[in-house]
Amino acid sequence: MHRSVHAGRRRHRARRTAALAPALGLLTALVSCTSQPDPLTTPCGVVVDGSGSGASNEKGFDAEAKLKSALLPFLEEQGCGTVEFAPITRSSQSSSCRVERVDLDPPHKETTDQKSLRARARTTAAGRALEELECARTQGGSDVWGALDRIGEEMPPKGPTAKLLVVSDFAQTDPDFRISRADLSTARQREETIDSLVEERGIPAIKGMDVYPVGLGMQYDSRPGEAEDFQAFWTEVLEGRAKARVHHDYK
Repeated sequence: MHRSVHAGRRRHRARRTAALAPALGLLTALVSCTSQPDPLTTPCGVVVDGSGSGASNEKGFDAEAKLKSALLPFLEEQGCGTVEFAPITRSSQSSSCRVERVDLDPPHKETTDQKSLRARARTTAAGRALEELECARTQGGSDVWGALDRIGEEMPPKGPTAKLLVVSDFAQTDPDFRISRADLSTARQREETIDSLVEERGIPAIKGMDVYPVGLGMQYDSRPGEAEDFQAFWTEVLEGRAKARVHHDYK
């Protein structure tokens, strides 16, 4: 009799455990499905060209159109956790055009739909970028060198590698230097021009960062020879001198 009572209890516990198993499996699956994605930690920067060459027209570089087509894919695909902005103007370093940084992975509750929250933050960033562009267009000029230095200084010195989207045709035109007047036809002449600029301005603070140009050299589409010299100039500036890595994922 003693044995049968214990045996009955064991059978009861076994049946109860078996009955709970499907519910426990369902709960585990629900927890798995609702688990939050990994944090976004990559610092990003966006540079927008407010110069006249970026005005909307059929033949030239349309800065606003390029910005609208490239920015959201860039922010999502590069896993940007924050984004800073910088304008290209006649004097980019001292330009008064400034918009606030956007946190692309805002604080949230456990029950928050984080995917939707991040999408809204990226939409906010797109609006801020257009604000920066609108302001930059009121100041004219095209100090690409200074804008690269400014955005580089905004990136944190430690942590994940910073990623920079530079929406510009890179037609450097400021009060002291116009790239269209420089002779870039040989490697030696390009080197001498860059040496002079480095001596006067220093090297843009983008060492080790990933740079994604959008529109680089578009003004030379019909002049392939000049386009090659122009590309070689900026390749040496960005990769050779500044020690950044250049990618052409967005056009």
